[in-house]
Amino acid sequence: MNSAAPVHAIVLAGGRATRMGGVDKPAVVVGGRRMLDTALDAVDDCERIVVVGPRRADLDSTVLQTQETPPGAGPVAGVAAGLAVLDAEPDDRVILLASDLPFAEPTMVEALAAAVQDADTVFAVDESGRLQFLLSAWRVGALTDGVRALGSAVNQPMKALVPDAFATVLFRGVTDCDTSEDVERARSRAAAAPVTIAEAREAILTAVPPLQPRSAALGTALGATLAEPLLAAEALPRIAVSAMDGYAVAGDGPWVLRDDIRYAGSSEELELAEGEAARIATGAHLPSGATAVVRDEFAVATDTSVGPRLSRREDAPVRDDARRRGEDWHEGYRLAAEGTTVTPALVSAAASAEVTTAGVRGPVRAHVVVTGDEIRRDGPLRHGQTRDALGPVLPQFLSWCGIRTVADAHLRDTSDSFDELFREVRQPDLIVIVGATGGGAADQLRAALDRAEARTVVGRVRCRPGGSQVTALLPDGRVVLGLPGNPYAAVVTLLTTVPSIAAALTGRTPAPRQLVRIANASEVSGDATRILPAVPQPDGTWRVDPGIRTAHLAGLIDREALALVPAGAADGELAELVPLPR
Repeated sequence: MNSAAPVHAIVLAGGRATRMGGVDKPAVVVGGRRMLDTALDAVDDCERIVVVGPRRADLDSTVLQTQETPPGAGPVAGVAAGLAVLDAEPDDRVILLASDLPFAEPTMVEALAAAVQDADTVFAVDESGRLQFLLSAWRVGALTDGVRALGSAVNQPMKALVPDAFATVLFRGVTDCDTSEDVERARSRAAAAPVTIAEAREAILTAVPPLQPRSAALGTALGATLAEPLLAAEALPRIAVSAMDGYAVAGDGPWVLRDDIRYAGSSEELELAEGEAARIATGAHLPSGATAVVRDEFAVATDTSVGPRLSRREDAPVRDDARRRGEDWHEGYRLAAEGTTVTPALVSAAASAEVTTAGVRGPVRAHVVVTGDEIRRDGPLRHGQTRDALGPVLPQFLSWCGIRTVADAHLRDTSDSFDELFREVRQPDLIVIVGATGGGAADQLRAALDRAEARTVVGRVRCRPGGSQVTALLPDGRVVLGLPGNPYAAVVTLLTTVPSIAAALTGRTPAPRQLVRIANASEVSGDATRILPAVPQPDGTWRVDPGIRTAHLAGLIDREALALVPAGAADGELAELVPLPR
């Protein structure tokens, strides 16, 4: 931060938030981020930063932390505690910032820091002329003197520190969150502003609540997520079995070879005495008295005058080719942790452990809706109509993301079609709507979401294509994903957004992002992230298609992935890679 005197920051993150039911207000998420993180980003260029409030283990180690005394003793007590830890020089400057200002920005802090170089105290002021006491800048000596002059800092209001003379800086859009209604208004405002793809994903993961756990047969729950650890109900192997075709033996050889043969699945009783052996097949349980299994290639069977005998080959190792009870796991062994995706491998392993049901979330069920009077799925096209080339394949793209399509429909462009959809379609967890997300005369989705009292989680995204997408949460928990009507835009938006929705609903950890270098990034980059088909190059980089026709999906044929090329990217810069269904 360029200024004549060092500038520090005190972020107030305590208080009881009694008007919001005592919640941890700094941790409340607006626009995909905790309000505390927004505050810390705003003061990131300050030399020393103090957070006053309950200790938070996730803050950067460079951030100083302290607590007002007693806890909850008010903002002036918080300022006093912050000054004590800051230990700054009297002529240093300090920014005071509350952690309930969801739209605080670094530019605001820079403007206050510049103004306070010529004054002892500078307050932010909003459009109505109201002073923002906790968006202010001070000379440290003046602030310290003001606190001392009060005698006690406990339960003192910030206006008690206001000096006779001060400067102000006007900021538009400043708002604090004192009530739950303030938070909802701030969230709506944040959702209306375009966000990055990363911010959109984080907002979805934070705002969308997980589905309620249910007990389900694992074989029918592929794509769901375990809501509890998966514990083995039985040891594996349940009993000692042979790992190879060979001989079950009792004691040290050579052995008397009996005529009996133990097959896998046999229920007949067989007992070996010391010095006896019997043929045994792979997977067969060991006879009573058997001490080991000798595989065929290590054994020699001979006929003698006293009957068949078995011995170990002279050059063979002495080893036991039996699998003992519990060799793989014992009863109660944790096969998979809570949050693990139910895959075919998990279902198979569970069956081996005699587990057929478990508590799960999901799989997510989707209802797919394609909108538009011009769309026709079957029959010959009439003048002005367009073939539905997207609706029939969207279930496959959703399946790739772990979501099951339970129904699909075509919706006409009428003023109440979405209202009826939200009233009548109750079964799915996710409603995927193609089209009607823009601002055109026929685009009715956003108004219908408002009428349904839906909470907009993501309103627009800074990317091309897909910028008009919308993710919203209906009051009963159903998620609505609005995709652009253009086929290419709809599919790439689905592939970049739906995995986050699936993760949020099922409670699983999102898969890590794959990053690659884009050889021709400068050729395609612009002022927003571009989502383009990509192909691998022999040198390990990837090359994106600079031109893509978006009215169809032909550009995705023979392509392995999509690349999310950042705005202003240079050649060789890293970009996220999103695999395409094969």
